[in-house]
Amino acid sequence: MSLLQKFTDGLKKTSDDFKGNINNIFNKSKPPEEILSDLEDFMISSDIGLISTEKILNKVKEKKFDKQLFNKESFLKILRDEMISILKPCESNNLDKNTKLQSIIVCGVNGTGKTTTVGKLSKILKNMNKKIIVGACDTFRAAAIDQLEKVCNKNNVEVFKSNEGADPASVAYKTMEYALSNKFNTCIIDTAGRLHNKKNLMDEFSKIIRVIKKVDENAPHEIIIVLDATTGQNAMNQVTEFNKICNLSGIIMTKLDGTAKGGVLISISQKFKLPIYAIGIGEQPEDLHFFDAEKFVEALLR
Repeated sequence: MSLLQKFTDGLKKTSDDFKGNINNIFNKSKPPEEILSDLEDFMISSDIGLISTEKILNKVKEKKFDKQLFNKESFLKILRDEMISILKPCESNNLDKNTKLQSIIVCGVNGTGKTTTVGKLSKILKNMNKKIIVGACDTFRAAAIDQLEKVCNKNNVEVFKSNEGADPASVAYKTMEYALSNKFNTCIIDTAGRLHNKKNLMDEFSKIIRVIKKVDENAPHEIIIVLDATTGQNAMNQVTEFNKICNLSGIIMTKLDGTAKGGVLISISQKFKLPIYAIGIGEQPEDLHFFDAEKFVEALLR
């Protein structure tokens, strides 16, 4: 199956919502001003966001279409071009850094699919001939370590762990030390899900970052936040709050197959300009894919 077909299947809910609403708007006999108003309401409700919606509709207005030329086809062309212009600069699969030990911290709030994503990411990197170890730093959630081992064992990826309840920063430090002494070239730190308004948990996250710098002053090379597409605009708040305590280097968006609001990726890209490393469009290990802006938009507007 081609990557485009995988994107098309995974984005079906969002695509069907887009297609159905745009068809309904243009099938009604209305003046262009009313159509634009309906399009604005629809795009904002689809979590494309106010700024991105205004940018797209301003492009439509610049064309100064007459009533005959302003139709679904002309709008979709502009929509496609503008979406690609927003998303393309955020397209990135540069997780292959030229360093002795590349360290990647994976963070996010509870329920985003973070631990499962770590397993899928380790599979992608292993296929790039990386020697990977994953640090189990979610030490307080019941069965978190077992869950991580389960998803990593499927790909023969080693997990460094400690006892349940151990200090997460200590586990991160020891993982980095073990990785260096055993010649691993990629170290992924799986952290506990945490809400931004829980100060003690956010302080703990900051401590993990500080501690691994004692092993490698350039660590971490990546801090990737995992976002759940089904949370819509709330994902924007998560990026904002995590960015206050660390310099996020990229995004992985999960559960795009489970929502009709995949447009949130556009509003996040418009606001934060962060690299989108991958998107999750299914439950299977092979359903995490490096992000491709053109294929994403093509699948969305098929």
